[in-house]
Amino acid sequence: MKNKLRRILEPSAGLYLAALALACIVTIVLKQYYLAAGEAVLLLALILYQSSLQNRRKHEIAQYVKSATGTLMGATQDMIVLPFPMALIKISTHEILWNNEAFQEIAGTEDSLFERQIHELFPGFSTSWLAEGSYELPGEVQSGGKRYHVLGTLIRSDTGDDPVLMGMTFWLDDTDHLNIKDEYARSRPIMVTILIDNYDELTANLSDSAVSSLNAELGEKISLWCDNFSGLLRKLERNRFLFVFEARNLSAMLEDKFSLLDSIRTVSSPSGIYATASIGVGKDAGSFPELFDYSNLAIEMSLSRGGDQAVVKDNYNFTFYGGRNNEAERHTKVKSRVMAGSLRELIRQSSSVFVVGHRNSDIDAIGAAVGVLCLCRKLGKKASIVADLQNTLAGPLIATMQEMPEYENAFLTEQDALLQADPRSLLVVVDTNRPDQVDARGLLDSIERIVVIDHHRRAADYIEHVALNLHEPYASSASELTTELLQYTVDPQDLKPMEASALLSGIALDTKNFTIRTGSRTFEAAAFLRRCGADTVVVKKMFQNDLGSTLERYRILQSARLYRKQIAIAALEEAADRAIASQAADELLTITGITASFVVYPLDGMVYISARSIGDANVQMILEPLGGGGNAATAGAQVSDKSVREVLGDLVASIDKFYDK
Repeated sequence: MKNKLRRILEPSAGLYLAALALACIVTIVLKQYYLAAGEAVLLLALILYQSSLQNRRKHEIAQYVKSATGTLMGATQDMIVLPFPMALIKISTHEILWNNEAFQEIAGTEDSLFERQIHELFPGFSTSWLAEGSYELPGEVQSGGKRYHVLGTLIRSDTGDDPVLMGMTFWLDDTDHLNIKDEYARSRPIMVTILIDNYDELTANLSDSAVSSLNAELGEKISLWCDNFSGLLRKLERNRFLFVFEARNLSAMLEDKFSLLDSIRTVSSPSGIYATASIGVGKDAGSFPELFDYSNLAIEMSLSRGGDQAVVKDNYNFTFYGGRNNEAERHTKVKSRVMAGSLRELIRQSSSVFVVGHRNSDIDAIGAAVGVLCLCRKLGKKASIVADLQNTLAGPLIATMQEMPEYENAFLTEQDALLQADPRSLLVVVDTNRPDQVDARGLLDSIERIVVIDHHRRAADYIEHVALNLHEPYASSASELTTELLQYTVDPQDLKPMEASALLSGIALDTKNFTIRTGSRTFEAAAFLRRCGADTVVVKKMFQNDLGSTLERYRILQSARLYRKQIAIAALEEAADRAIASQAADELLTITGITASFVVYPLDGMVYISARSIGDANVQMILEPLGGGGNAATAGAQVSDKSVREVLGDLVASIDKFYDK
């Protein structure tokens, strides 16, 4: 069979025949009729010869396939009468070398397909899957209203010098099966839990008739929205609804962008409090109980991010919609009082307590940790703060605390804490809810009983399986939450004046000296700390900078540029101190017309972003796609394996996406 396949696959003589026909026409034009007649006879003879040669080549191809594989249905005649479409394709050129009549039917032509390219008949079809050794085309091919599942096998010639690859493809009509599969996917149940976030505040001090009227108005808004998606709506509790519909309508719900979030805010109580709702969507579960769990997990995630938003939970991820508004303050302290009692019992049952904040701890994290240590001291339990003292933004506060006898040995490294921990130890995580941001990740993985006290919006990756979770996104700071716990667990004289000052410093840091994200409970916590001896002068000293740091901050301010007329972005090519960068982001907001600020800078092989907002921009939502977190007014991100320029491009794209929604 040496060079046999090479001869079989020689190019067509059609080009030469066309040239000869053109010469014949030219001869007629020149009135050389005898010569033209001779050329016409020669042309006819060559056409007949080419047709005979093509038929012979087809026969030889079939014979070669049979001899090359020994498994392809025996003789050529057997291949032709097989009921399903078949085509032999040359891999390098995608040309059809042979096909049966059934294949011509699905191609929609009665003409010969010999040497036609497969993608001319089926746009987008490729033979790369055969070359890669696969026996099945990924996906499907649609033609003539039918859907085909394509199988194939690779045939390799053994001609030595120039081997040729061919693919024998088998086209199986899988229309009915695929249609049933798609209908199954479209009819899968989707479960939605709708929760009125602030129902208790809406109905507080209302008469029964007013409550009934309010319920009717809320129910009408929810019912009208659900009618768009052809499902079943039922009221489970006074403020909770369950809606079940088919997956075919989920895309319409997503395109609608959960307009219920906006329409529900048009309902308000006589006192002027407008209603907000959380929507939890569960999908892709294996059973109804699991689907219900997904929906409830989505609701919990929405509430932990401040409510007034929709969350979709599937097998793998959370997807967030809405949440552009600032979190509404909760005026009731019932949750704090219950949490205070639970935390007190957990501490009493523990052998030792370790308190840890986030990486590169700041004054808020250390202040909250100090508050937890005060509670442990009140209950007579040994407690320690675990922190990386070499990488902290709260150096002055830590140094001041270590001068107190009660805190002389209170700060531990992660290694020392791991040596001291036992099965009855308790870990209290403050000022973060993300496991990868905890300052002592090894300790987090080692201790089973965990308490989380945090005010940042919950991200998709959060600390799970906690014994107690005080997570309130409306709160100004972790120090504020800790102070509320202390109000129900210690007496004012139990809190040392310096401890009270540390907690007040944490609140002052995250509220920018009580100018942003402050509510009535923020000032109540500050008043309690003042009664406990907090010194505002000491707090002021915690935020003092030296001359060099001040000049560095102004250098960052000078590099800032305006974007969208109200956003200031400072992108630095050289490293900057994290505390100074944060202060620069704060100071940019003092410029008239600036509603959001971002400082981008490299540090220790990573690119950091400090973000602040005093307007409609939710910087947490802007930085979340970049792996960041925080809350609507204060957020940050750390990006690895990218340059400042690349991160700046991603940041601008995320800003555009936020504003263009």
